[in-house]
Amino acid sequence: MKIAVDAMGGDFAPGEIVKGALMAAREYKQAVILVGDEERIRVELGGIDPGELISIVHAPEVVDMGEHPAVAVRRKKNSSIVRATQLVKDGEAGALVSAGSTGAAMAAALLGLGRIKGIDRPAIAGVLPSEKGYTVLLDAGANVDCKPQNLLQFSVMGYLYAKRVLGVANPRVGLLSNGEEETKGSELTLAAYPLLQQAGINFIGNIEGRDIFRGTVDVVVCDGFIGNVVLKSAEGIAGALYNTLKEEINRSWLAKIGIVMAVKALMRFKKRIDYAEYGGAPLLGVNGVSIICHGSSTAKAVKNGIRVAMESVDNRLVDSILDSISQTGINEGVGSKLAKRSV
Repeated sequence: MKIAVDAMGGDFAPGEIVKGALMAAREYKQAVILVGDEERIRVELGGIDPGELISIVHAPEVVDMGEHPAVAVRRKKNSSIVRATQLVKDGEAGALVSAGSTGAAMAAALLGLGRIKGIDRPAIAGVLPSEKGYTVLLDAGANVDCKPQNLLQFSVMGYLYAKRVLGVANPRVGLLSNGEEETKGSELTLAAYPLLQQAGINFIGNIEGRDIFRGTVDVVVCDGFIGNVVLKSAEGIAGALYNTLKEEINRSWLAKIGIVMAVKALMRFKKRIDYAEYGGAPLLGVNGVSIICHGSSTAKAVKNGIRVAMESVDNRLVDSILDSISQTGINEGVGSKLAKRSV
C-alpha cells in the first residue's frame, strides 16, 4: 500500500509536507508518493536519497486557497490534489493526504472517487481531545446546511470510524443540541432524533457542548456549520490556555521553579491539545480514503495524517461504511428501512 501526499497543499508546502512524508516513511516504513512540482520537491529533499519508500509524481499545477474549489479542480487536471486523488482512483495508492484547500480536496474526492452508494453528502470527521480520550465530531465543516437524513448517515459513519479505526468497542453517539431533553433543539435536530434512535447504533440522545470534552460521548453529530465553529473554537481555547499558562509561569520565579517539578505533566498536556498529534480528519462517505489536514500543518501533523490514512486503509473503513449502509437500508428513504440489529 502506498499513500499519495499532496506535496503542494498547505501553508508550509512543500517544505513541511516533504519532511512529514520522510518522517512517516522512516518511522512507519510506509511507502509514500509525493505529488507536486518535482523540481521543488527534490530541492526540499536536499539531495537525500529517498530510497524505495519515497517516489515522486510530477504535478505542475496548484489549486490556490482563493480559487473556487470545483471550478479549479475541473480546470487544473495536473494539480497536485487532482493527481493525488487520481492515484487512489486508479489503485496506485491506497489513500491520499492533503493539507491544501479543504474545498478542493472535497471537490477532487467527489469528482474523482465519487460517493459511497447510499451516502448523500460526505462529512469531515474531526477528532478532539476529551477527559477520557478522544471524541469524533462530524460534520466538521463539509456541509453548512443539512437535512435529517444527512445527520443519520453521519451518525453511522462516525460510529464505524470510532469503532474500526479508533478501537472503541461500542461507540456512544450523541446529537449536539442546546439541551439533553428529547424536545430540545432546532427543527433539524428534532427531526433527526428519532432517526438516530432507530439506526442500530449506540445512540445516547442529545448532548450539550460541554459533553464533547468530558468524555461522556465518543461521537458527536451536527451540521457542518456548527461543527466547524466548535472545532475552531476548541483550537482557539486550547492555544489560549497554553499561552496563558506560560505567561503566568513567567510572572514568578517561584512558579518557574515549581514548573520544573511539573514539566512532564505540562508536556503531556501540550501533546493532548496539539492538533498536530491528531494528524488529519477523514472525509467519510467518499469511495476512497481521503485525509484532510489542517492548512498550517507542520511535518509532525503530516506524518500523523499519513498514520491516520494507514489506519483507515488497514481497518477497511470504506468497505465497512459501504457494507453497513447497504445493510441498514438508510439510503432507501429517511428512516424507512432502518436496521433492527446493531451495525
